[in-house]
Amino acid sequence: MLEGSLSNPDKRIWYAIWNMELKDDSKTIAGDFCFKGLGDDGVIEIGYGLKEEYRHHGHMTEVVIAITEWALSQDGVKQVEAETDAENIASQKVLCQSGFVSNGKMGEEGPRFVYAEESCGHE
Repeated sequence: MLEGSLSNPDKRIWYAIWNMELKDDSKTIAGDFCFKGLGDDGVIEIGYGLKEEYRHHGHMTEVVIAITEWALSQDGVKQVEAETDAENIASQKVLCQSGFVSNGKMGEEGPRFVYAEESCGHE
């Protein structure tokens, strides 16, 4: 991520790691997310992680929806994708609940997902 930021200073937003704070004004960092560089084809990949004590409360689904919608509202972004470990069912569930579907491809970490909005009951 640092290399991407340094190599693309005018696009560093697409390589930064962002902290996620709880909404309760405690300034508690619950996890983080990132964009993994914006490709020339307009495709951006998201990554995310949540501290164990904040899992299973819907926080990550809320964040994935928000960052996906934000990214798609930016100039040059045409598609949002994500990749998760094949055994990380919780992460796959987050993606499904956030409007992503499997695109049938395998990446370095596992199955790849693409934002499709109407997937898995997301409206």
